[in-house]
Amino acid sequence: MREVALDTETTGLEPAEGHRVIEIGCVEIVNRRITDRTFHTLLQPDREIDTDAVAVHGISAERLYDQPRFPEVVDRLLAFLAGARLIIHNAPFDLGFLNHELRLIEPKAETLESRCSVLDTLPLARRLHPGQRASLDALCKRYGIDNSTRDKHGALLDARLLAQVYLAMTSGQVALSLDSDSEASHNDPTPGPARSRQLAPRAPLRVLRPSSSELAAHLRYLERLEATAGAPCLFRRLEPEPADRVSEDCAPMDES
Repeated sequence: MREVALDTETTGLEPAEGHRVIEIGCVEIVNRRITDRTFHTLLQPDREIDTDAVAVHGISAERLYDQPRFPEVVDRLLAFLAGARLIIHNAPFDLGFLNHELRLIEPKAETLESRCSVLDTLPLARRLHPGQRASLDALCKRYGIDNSTRDKHGALLDARLLAQVYLAMTSGQVALSLDSDSEASHNDPTPGPARSRQLAPRAPLRVLRPSSSELAAHLRYLERLEATAGAPCLFRRLEPEPADRVSEDCAPMDES
């Protein structure tokens, strides 16, 4: 199965207000292993970037001066995403911006969610951890994923972290190593708490009955306990079971 963790950075919060995508980062996951294939680009938005947005991602207009525009990269982006399930944290935000960019090229352009299936990890995290913070930073901390280099948001960095968080949330491999020999244990994408486990049927219970000499030794031991404690032993209150009676729920012992 091929999946792509995707993230974007933008000039602001609302494409309806003319804000644009300025960075796209994608990380490929194949059969629940993070590969070394990525897609990454900065984009010239042809507009100013909100001050609040710069504070989040640190990308200035000057840095984007000579970067390509979205129409120049769209074919490579769509080719990278083709046939993959998209893994996005807060998918409506990123899809809203990318679909807006597609419509600027062609007003009737097919949306990304009609081209690819999408898994939004934000509601998934909220279902798995109700009442807990579900930001990417909070999930990295919860699953022990190192995000110490994330002083600001970045599309490719966040896509890499998201890929690891997604695999951890769904009980998959979180390491970036490509040569793990434990693939078989990570092929089930179902979240761990919901995964059913098949148990092998139990063997019939075997009961060992004491011999008459063992019973006599046991009674002598109880007498010594009573003499020491100065009170009747609890075992005396139990009705003794005939030695030759076998529980109907138990299979006879195999003497061979």
